[in-house]
Amino acid sequence: MAASPYIKMYMAVDHYENFPVASLLLPARLREPITHIYRFARSADDIADEGDASEPIRLAQLAGYRKALHDIGSGTFEPAQIDAPADIFIPLARTIHKHQLPLQAFFDLLSAFEQDVSIHRYANDAALLDYCSRSANPVGRLMLHLYQAVTPQNLQESDAICTGLQLVNFWQDVAIDWRKSRIYLPQDKLARYGVSETDIATQRIDAAWQGLMQAQVQQARELLRRGLPLARRLPGRIGLELKLVVHGGLRILERLDQLHYDVFFHRPTLQKRDWAVLLWRALR
Repeated sequence: MAASPYIKMYMAVDHYENFPVASLLLPARLREPITHIYRFARSADDIADEGDASEPIRLAQLAGYRKALHDIGSGTFEPAQIDAPADIFIPLARTIHKHQLPLQAFFDLLSAFEQDVSIHRYANDAALLDYCSRSANPVGRLMLHLYQAVTPQNLQESDAICTGLQLVNFWQDVAIDWRKSRIYLPQDKLARYGVSETDIATQRIDAAWQGLMQAQVQQARELLRRGLPLARRLPGRIGLELKLVVHGGLRILERLDQLHYDVFFHRPTLQKRDWAVLLWRALR
């Protein structure tokens, strides 16, 4: 999964980008529960994406995760009886119960991992955004529960941030995803702008490609800006962390613009010099 709301440049961990598990800004009381959630998502993501296992084996392993979640919800969870890693699910069960976290968020994440196993193309925005609503948005919702900041407005703005960051990651990683036989650019958008899969395979950067990517970048930018009021409203270190994350995503989009959407030879990343800019923007 090419994920997002806490994008990978904010973590001292590797590839599941949704969690700020190593952030110095994270309140100490939240580091343990977030680590437990992260380990669940990271391990399930690995089942879906890593190694050479067949599709049926991957789905069977994820079914074990689904059964363990059901057991946690029903109060019948017994570590010795689950077909899933006990060292992940024992602390996760404790965190879910202690913080009264919604199980639906975990089931939504799991459904996205299961989808990653077999679906590698998206017909239109509706299909892609539905995927984002399960692959990215649940993370922000879980964070709001941990922050004890769940309101309808906060949930809506969190969803905008998480989906926006997920899209940033997609457009940043078009070439990487292509090597995994995945295309997240909606098929109807490819047709509308006259871009083919052959163009992606041959790394063709022309006016059609630039027009398509400019539109996709603007879509992500609008989502991040729509969610930014949440980062300003959350207090203290939590709000500052989220502002840095959102501005980091916006900065990546600036890089994409500057590169004229050449994601094949120049993957846009943040450099050390960007941190001063991000901190200044976050503190404004």
